[in-house]
Amino acid sequence: MLVIGDYFLDLYLEIDSALAEISIETGLEAHQVIRTRRAPGAAGTVTSNLRALGVHVIALGVIGDDGNGYELKRALRETGVDIAAFIESRERLTPTYTKPMRAARELNRLDIKNRSVLSSEIEDALIARLRDLAPRVDGIIVVDQVQEEDCGVVTHRVRDALATLAAPRILTAESRARIGLFRNMITQTNFSEARAATELDDIQACGIELAQHAHRPAIITAGANGIFVFEENQVAHIPGVTITAPIDVVGAGDSVLAGFSAALCAGASARDAAYLGNLVASITVQQIGVTGTATPDQVRAAHAALER
Repeated sequence: MLVIGDYFLDLYLEIDSALAEISIETGLEAHQVIRTRRAPGAAGTVTSNLRALGVHVIALGVIGDDGNGYELKRALRETGVDIAAFIESRERLTPTYTKPMRAARELNRLDIKNRSVLSSEIEDALIARLRDLAPRVDGIIVVDQVQEEDCGVVTHRVRDALATLAAPRILTAESRARIGLFRNMITQTNFSEARAATELDDIQACGIELAQHAHRPAIITAGANGIFVFEENQVAHIPGVTITAPIDVVGAGDSVLAGFSAALCAGASARDAAYLGNLVASITVQQIGVTGTATPDQVRAAHAALER
């Protein structure tokens, strides 16, 4: 599968409160970091989940020619992702989520994002590589993470190019702020984002509207209430998996997207693919303070537990 979109570096800083010091210069408390961890984030969360499921993954994104870009490439390689198509530019920063952690709890995050519009030259290169790679893969996942219009990888030109590739390939897309603008591909969003995109308050009305606009099925995740699948004016509800242990919902939607898309490419129906995505997310949310993934064995075990 090809995953195109916004790749972030997740940089975790583990703080030991017992070692806190007071800065002589400012008089403020200086947090003491005792360990750092790095993982692929945003589109990289999707690729990590796909790799854990055994899917071969090609990544297409834009990063800066900087240290965080180096760390992101290394983290992707360590999970077995093919990054040969990546574009590096001195004009861009490598998007980074810096996550201070205290006792496995995430504190206020520090974000590095590009807030200038992507250049037409980089757009041209992205679209050329997209058209070259598309015939080689079984499916394409689009991750539109950056909320500022045309400041991330999935600009309006890239989105239009993706729409021309859709048939007969399987394309799925998620977007923080623009899910209603995607055409000719399956869209996945949560209920809050669906309401913002459609200006409707009913989940069924939101799903039907998104499916009609995209001319493909729409998937709406609803947390503990599971997943709703909309296709041809019909709705299927996949109930949520009951979890009694503590959970960390960061990246849950990406887990669903990976499991759902992989299952579709393997021949599953949209409803069965959503069920598998639901199982994957039920496993990853139980992994606290990390970018969770699920293996096929874990998914089979979760399915067996529901069957009992």
